[in-house]
Amino acid sequence: MEEEAIQGQVHCPVCDSDDICECIRIGQVPVYCNVLHETREAALGAPMGEMDLRFCAACGHLFNAAFDPARVDYSSEYENSLHYSGRFRAYARSLAEDLVQRHGLHGKTIIEIACGQGDFLALLCSLGGNRGIGFDPSHVPGRSEAVGGADLTFVQDYYSETYGDLKADLVCCRHALEHMANPGSFLSRVRRAIGKDSTAVFFEVPNALFTLRDLGIWDIIYEHCGYFCAGSLRAVFRRNGFSVKRIQSEFGGQFLALHASPGGCEDEVEAAAAPDLAQLVRGFAAHYRSKVETWRGTLRRLRADGRRTVLWGAGSKGVSFVNALAVSEEIGLLVDLNPHKDGRFVPGTGHRVRTPGYLADYRPDTVLVMNPLYEEEIRRDLQDMGLSPQILVDRPR
Repeated sequence: MEEEAIQGQVHCPVCDSDDICECIRIGQVPVYCNVLHETREAALGAPMGEMDLRFCAACGHLFNAAFDPARVDYSSEYENSLHYSGRFRAYARSLAEDLVQRHGLHGKTIIEIACGQGDFLALLCSLGGNRGIGFDPSHVPGRSEAVGGADLTFVQDYYSETYGDLKADLVCCRHALEHMANPGSFLSRVRRAIGKDSTAVFFEVPNALFTLRDLGIWDIIYEHCGYFCAGSLRAVFRRNGFSVKRIQSEFGGQFLALHASPGGCEDEVEAAAAPDLAQLVRGFAAHYRSKVETWRGTLRRLRADGRRTVLWGAGSKGVSFVNALAVSEEIGLLVDLNPHKDGRFVPGTGHRVRTPGYLADYRPDTVLVMNPLYEEEIRRDLQDMGLSPQILVDRPR
């Protein structure tokens, strides 16, 4: 997404501090977790990258010093929609309702950066009778059923000051800032595009504290070159011309949501006391390896017992899990609600992905769940198919 590589970088991409220490090195991870392949052979030959996570003691930011942005190009092959899950749709609707109420979004214009297939933007527009403009090079026209009837325009491009003539009452961006090698450069372009308007700004990113403290380690993927805590998220917005109104954790602590406005005025909220991130970083590599080995032992036992095991979820967490463990026959396949992933193959390990209906005949003995927030939904789906397998959930520490 960005032009500047940070390979070998010794300065923080958020605050430019050189007070940097190593966190963990992870070799051979898929460059794209969210690009599946048509054949197993292509999946086994998928491009791989390196993770060299560094920690900034000044602002608390984590970043991949081995990230090469030239290797990442988001196209229509990139498929990361979560809106096929009822659990996720309920969260998205609650978030959209809050934004509409908070900013009085009725008959207004909304710009969404990295809008994907437009599901969330369509929700914002339908709730308030708003007009939406979505930017995303991976957008596929007509893909989502959710956009029907809404006043939407999609631009298959990255958002920048080039589009500064498109004024909006809200600019929102969910789960894209972590993909940018130079987040400050991107935010400065957003700030210039807004200009003198009093536009509300909303960003959502994965929560680095969930990764470090709760060992949500399957969120460590090559596409994510930056991992924000509340402090580093606040810092990067303040340094690039925004006033931060509020930062809060969402979705079981897995996300950080930031509300801001343009301008150089002081923030309306004080920064909350941060946990000892440096201590968490010092122990992270050992905890990461211990968790990986624990799951390897579990899978070995399941295989030795002759149990047929599947993993539910072929998004970032599932793809990261099978690659981190170098899984082969221990897991028969991955299951995903997204029909556009059905029949395709996971990069790195070559596992096939099927939709849940396939399990009615496959009849697994064990189902692995990487995100506990989806456990109840998955249990219901299995029960509806007349299945009662053992369910193993990767829970926060």
